[in-house]
Amino acid sequence: MRVVTRPTPAWRSTRRTRHGRWVGCLTGAAALVYATYGLLRFHTFLAGSYDLVIFDQAIRSYSRFDLPVSIVKGVHNGFGPDFAVLGDHFSPIIALLAPLYWIWDDPRTLLLAQAVLFAAAIPPLWVFTRRVLGSAAAYCVAGAYALSWPIASAIAFDFHEVAFAPVLTAVMLERFQAGRRWHGVSAALALLLVKEDMGLLVAGYGLYLLATRRDRALGGAFVAGGLAWTWLAARVLIPAFGGDPDYYWAYGALGDDLPSAITHAATQPWDAVWLLVTPPIKAGTLALLLLPLLLAPLRSPLVLAALPLLAERMLASRFGHWWEPRFHYNAFVVVVLLAAGVDGVRRFNVRRPLGSAWATAVLVIAIALAGFFPMVSVLNPDNYQRDARMRAAAAAVAAVPSGALVEAPNALGPQLSGRARVLLWDQRPRWAPWVIADIGSPTFPFFSVTPQRDRLTLLLRTGYHVVHQDAGFIVLTR
Repeated sequence: MRVVTRPTPAWRSTRRTRHGRWVGCLTGAAALVYATYGLLRFHTFLAGSYDLVIFDQAIRSYSRFDLPVSIVKGVHNGFGPDFAVLGDHFSPIIALLAPLYWIWDDPRTLLLAQAVLFAAAIPPLWVFTRRVLGSAAAYCVAGAYALSWPIASAIAFDFHEVAFAPVLTAVMLERFQAGRRWHGVSAALALLLVKEDMGLLVAGYGLYLLATRRDRALGGAFVAGGLAWTWLAARVLIPAFGGDPDYYWAYGALGDDLPSAITHAATQPWDAVWLLVTPPIKAGTLALLLLPLLLAPLRSPLVLAALPLLAERMLASRFGHWWEPRFHYNAFVVVVLLAAGVDGVRRFNVRRPLGSAWATAVLVIAIALAGFFPMVSVLNPDNYQRDARMRAAAAAVAAVPSGALVEAPNALGPQLSGRARVLLWDQRPRWAPWVIADIGSPTFPFFSVTPQRDRLTLLLRTGYHVVHQDAGFIVLTR
């Protein structure tokens, strides 16, 4: 059978080219803003050893064809200096960034890579939205993603494996929408390598496939495979790399282990419902995810894809940062919720102009919310200048020789990590040859300056001497 291919009309080809340029400009602009903000935080000592140095050390190890060892993570958390971060979170996908360290061996490489990865979700999200609501709405939704507070919060917390999640999620959703089933499956498989709990996102998408009866066989495979992968990664692979499978068990209010927690939730469901909004910041985070989208995601069964990940965090009774807006966890679901909003508007059977009105409102709200999150600081020229204490911190960093093993305060570790072996200066002495103490202001993991002064006193008593001192930063060696 001969297939006759009709030529693409010139006007349509020109329009595609024009849209491609504009989407490319939006993507490039977002990457530039993200990179600027990440580097600004680094320059002004707002980045931290937890978590930028953890990933920097791990990916540097990958670049040397070794396991992703992070001495700062292993020593501080009691796993030992040879601890591989695959025993903390199973995120082998970060190894893809290792070749970048052959070009520039520096933690800022990760900040630049993350900026590009977050921005890379814009084109597939734009295509997904355009098919449903048209080009005008697609630009608004893409802009709302670019300015969204979950992405801003993620960039404001250094680098994490979440950088890979939005683009892979957007590709998965767009490819399935386009009917490219195996492309979508490939993106879903790649998502499993982002973090051990990404199996919950894949399982959630399987629930969507089952609910819409689009592909029951694949939907069932996604649900079963996603849940099985999360169990395998958390209970087998993480312990295989020296981790504790119960280290992140956060559901003590429901039970001491998964079976008891499931039984409790099934027999006393109101306890689980109460946990979803206790403390109240959980309800605030959920509202902040849904209200800016005018609740449209709730109209779409696609929201099922986000529910397992949200339940994982909101049912927890410890690790309070899991449910706060100011950390990176909400970036795992932002693309799903935006896509569900697009699909939800379509299900109201509105005409495209009304869909564009919804998308415009979502963009306006995203712009308004951006002013409440720290990424807006890139617009203030004064924020690019170091104050006296920052300059003192830079001088303290410069006083440590390259190649040294050094205990450094959380904010100074990233500045040293590219040329020294960094440990976190914490409550327990590690007796490293070099130490930078900070008695000028409280620093993680201390809660006040008093124990920081006590640590300094202990160091001076046990053979360390001061080689540099300024504005509360004291560099010691022995």
